[in-house]
Amino acid sequence: MDRRKFLFDCSKIIVGLPFLNLISCAARAVPIKISLAEWSLHRAIYSKEIDHLDFIRISKKKFNIDAVEYVNSFFFDKAEDTAYLNEMKTIADDHGVKSLLIMCDNEGDLGDSNIDKRKKAIENHYKWVEAAKYLGCHSIRVNARGDSSYDDLMNLVSDSMSKLADFSSKLGINVLVENHGGLSSNGLWLAGLMEKVNKSNCGTLPDFGNFHLGDDQWYDRYQGMKELMPFAKAVSAKSHDFDENGDEIHTDYYKMINLVNSFGYDGYIGIEYEGSSLDEYSGIKATKNLLEKVKIFT
Repeated sequence: MDRRKFLFDCSKIIVGLPFLNLISCAARAVPIKISLAEWSLHRAIYSKEIDHLDFIRISKKKFNIDAVEYVNSFFFDKAEDTAYLNEMKTIADDHGVKSLLIMCDNEGDLGDSNIDKRKKAIENHYKWVEAAKYLGCHSIRVNARGDSSYDDLMNLVSDSMSKLADFSSKLGINVLVENHGGLSSNGLWLAGLMEKVNKSNCGTLPDFGNFHLGDDQWYDRYQGMKELMPFAKAVSAKSHDFDENGDEIHTDYYKMINLVNSFGYDGYIGIEYEGSSLDEYSGIKATKNLLEKVKIFT
């Protein structure tokens, strides 16, 4: 049986299991490896307080995190600039930091109903696949967006993802879809997309908090994570606000990490602080502290 199908079938069973079963699964899991998503510092970068090239140094020196996830928006015109990419690579190597993936936005909709626009969107991502390869990343993250309904959008995005995955496989790069708004935040829809594409280098990047469907409607984040984890090649620990004990008030990190571990996931969990109650540096530290606290009990 295909491993992804086995895990997907298991996830359907896990949905009905008590939380204690998740804890027992977690006890057999590998330790949490923490990375830092560049979006955690988006305000500082957009305000020019820091530069994109500072991100790698800050990750290691300020937070002692040795693995990073880039956002293409912060070096949007540099995807084919080998001198710039080499500078990124040199900085990462000098600081002992691993480059994990590039989150790609603003390159067109892979589910656009206009065939020419959809073809262009696919091709726009090629340069980021090549940049990811150059930097030593394992993946790029794309968005599953378009202007169609449930089934039609799945058909259009799956066609685009198949083509993009075929291109990426030649370079040994994965193409990941994040739950990132609209139908992609519907765990059942995104899991169905993965089943339809059915390629080994096509997977998900489940985000703890990105389950907003629009119009004040939310998909259950724990249900969604259970549906997306069988295909996960990266995980995003989204955080916004913390209570006096240092726990995230929107997501039960203990429950979420146990859930992630229950699938045997052994990759990095990326800090992505997106709150406003703390400054970005404090928010990153609070999220890291929480993950390290959770690690003791899992």
